[in-house]
Amino acid sequence: MLNNKSTLNVLITRPTQKAQALAKSLANSNIASVNQSLFDYQPLADHQTSKRLLTNNNIIIFVSVSAVEFATKMFSINHWKYKKIIAVGRATKEALQQLGISNILCPEQENSEGLLALPMLNKNFNSEPITIVRGASGREHLAEQLTKQGAIVTYLESYQCVWRTFTEDISKQWFKQQINCIVVTSNAILEKLIQLIIVQQEHLEAQELITYWRSQCVWVVASQRIANTAKQFGLTHVIISNGANKDAIINTLKQLENAK
Repeated sequence: MLNNKSTLNVLITRPTQKAQALAKSLANSNIASVNQSLFDYQPLADHQTSKRLLTNNNIIIFVSVSAVEFATKMFSINHWKYKKIIAVGRATKEALQQLGISNILCPEQENSEGLLALPMLNKNFNSEPITIVRGASGREHLAEQLTKQGAIVTYLESYQCVWRTFTEDISKQWFKQQINCIVVTSNAILEKLIQLIIVQQEHLEAQELITYWRSQCVWVVASQRIANTAKQFGLTHVIISNGANKDAIINTLKQLENAK
């Protein structure tokens, strides 16, 4: 963990826009950070697919802010037809509200389990159509469970993540920048980081670096599921924030900084 003389120096791996917003808020709290987005978003679904899936369903579920942004770029919000819209979390709900949508359902627990606990989704469906708007990959648990409950579930994959390429010494660069805390908001990001800072370093026989990232760096993760994966990779200091939204991450980092 951080010793009494250490101050946080946080590596932010979120996409550029979210990373910049988080870095700005951290700077206002006198917490240092380094932005290094691991991937970029690109649109995926075409107009016709988007039109079909945003007009022919009783329920539309958005699982991220980016899902909202890319869906409305491909097919105007003015033409969506639905009975109910559900957002996975507060940030996604706010993105929908900014488009003028009201009466959005949103669970307290910002994940698939939280969504499935909502009365509107915690029931048996009679072949009712549901669209889940997401990126090109993700957990299948939500769709699988809704299908078991009798819903006809279709994905609208409105965007995809394109991973950036890094040099083999990126782990050493972050070490030289004195990074001692890394924010992780998805299992995909965690797995990419493990590839960059552990697997590649094993290839280079850089055991000292591997030990540092595994045993001395603090990993702030957005959920218990990500924490479980982190521990499987041998990461020692894993702290769970109350969700992936900016406020939850900032509050966790503030508590960590104040506890040093």
